Amino acid sequence: MLTRARAIEEIAGSHFEVVVIGGGITGAGVALDAASRGYSVALLERGDYAAGTSSRSSKMVHGGLRYLQNFDLGLVREALLERALMVRLAPHLVYPTPFLVASLGEERRDRKLGLGLNMYDVMATARAGRSRRERRAAAREEEEDTYWAPDRHRTIDRDEVLQLVPALAPREPHDAYLFYDCQTDDVRLVLTVLGEAERFGAVMLNGAEVTEVLSANGKATGVAFVEEESGERIEVGADHVVNATGVFADQIRPEELLGEEDVPRIAPSRGTHLLIDEADLPMGKAACIVPAGEGRMIFSLPWYGRTLVGTTDNDFEGDTAHPRPAEEDVAYLLEAVNDFFGTSLGESNLVGAYAGVRPLISTGDPRKSVDISRKAELYETSSGMLTITGGKLTTWRRMAKQTVDRLVEREGREAPCHTHEIPLGMPARPEDLEAPDGVGEEALEQLAFRYGHAARRVLEIARSEPKLARSIVAGRPDLLAEVALAARAEQARSVADVLLRRTRLGILAAPELRSAKAARPVADVLGAELGWSRRRRSHEAEAWLAVAAQEGVDPAAAVSRVG
Repeated sequence: MLTRARAIEEIAGSHFEVVVIGGGITGAGVALDAASRGYSVALLERGDYAAGTSSRSSKMVHGGLRYLQNFDLGLVREALLERALMVRLAPHLVYPTPFLVASLGEERRDRKLGLGLNMYDVMATARAGRSRRERRAAAREEEEDTYWAPDRHRTIDRDEVLQLVPALAPREPHDAYLFYDCQTDDVRLVLTVLGEAERFGAVMLNGAEVTEVLSANGKATGVAFVEEESGERIEVGADHVVNATGVFADQIRPEELLGEEDVPRIAPSRGTHLLIDEADLPMGKAACIVPAGEGRMIFSLPWYGRTLVGTTDNDFEGDTAHPRPAEEDVAYLLEAVNDFFGTSLGESNLVGAYAGVRPLISTGDPRKSVDISRKAELYETSSGMLTITGGKLTTWRRMAKQTVDRLVEREGREAPCHTHEIPLGMPARPEDLEAPDGVGEEALEQLAFRYGHAARRVLEIARSEPKLARSIVAGRPDLLAEVALAARAEQARSVADVLLRRTRLGILAAPELRSAKAARPVADVLGAELGWSRRRRSHEAEAWLAVAAQEGVDPAAAVSRVG
């Protein structure tokens, strides 16, 4: 990715065919789709890439069993096909995980759930709904180009359940349904898509808050934004303006807006997630669907060597820019986990937490947020500005395609979509990476997952600067060399950018980062790259503590202070 200074030079006062507002997964997808079809593209993000909903998801690329309960079969089918495609395009970053629905004690399997899993199996195959000729062609493609497809769900016995999820041992499971979904690192997926967009010529800039949609003769002609560090107002021209700001989509409004129906009505829903030390809740190799009362379900899954628990789904009226886990949500998730696993976990056991706000689209129906549409919707005002919002992480590519298809249609271009065949990064096996002294096997495995082939850049930095081969947090595999790469190639500008997004240490190891001293090594490496004075480095390390408090990433801190 270009440095911010270079990106500002290329964007300021220039004209692009497409300007995308928003640097989450949807905006990144639109930038990639448009650039790969030959459009000149600029993307503007007011904060940091993926700082909103796209860094606060459940880390799953999945069809969504819960949507089957609402008979939203189209959404499930679409998401399952995208899931298979993501494993094919980014095999190092999107990976399958077994999910268990366990029967504990004297309980027996829920036959209705078994029927639902049968539907899940059928909809997950690319052959469903095709003609015989199309099925034969698909079979030939699979033989020529093998890629992951989920096994059908099955029932496993007690021994296999405990082999996969040791945490269930105290509950004496009888058996379990086993099916597959996928996991990812949501931020790394965004950064990877942005990297591919740049490869096709797109220019990205964070710290660029769009304050105005420019227009002439009633048509959108570009945007004006404020560059965060200088405070300068900068204009950039565009043939097309795309609003992909997610939960903020109804706040970007052209002056010509005539009716509220021209923009989405966002009904924010907060999802809270908890991180627990694997030693306290050992999930092993699989995830569990956990009953949470009143017919609701949550999940518990392994992620980056921790156990991730989530999620809630509650209407939200607070600060959408900085949602934080609510005390009642934390208590609800802990109660469900303790009831299911027979544990007695409390806030003191949490190594991190986060909350995200989903951009659900309201139809004006007074139903709860769980019933509000999760489908993607495309809006177009008379100025020509397009707004794409709703949807979910899994379906980002289809949302982008829907948006760029509309641009192509109204221009009468001949420009088909290619994102179904564009690899997202390049895989690298840990054993193929040459580690410098001090970098262990665990670090290599994580680098291979997080960066793919680009992990070599991290290792080159660690090799040339041995002090950067050290861990950011003792006992964790994240390297200081990643901080340098984040500044050089990913436009990281703050300690929070590194701890919450370029690495995920802010939510994976929050107790170890409770002091400015603990954050200072990150500030020092960033400062060396960005030219900060010693005083600025101290200030930036302190600033991390304010961000951590604002985001509520460390619920155990309050318990520690009381203790």
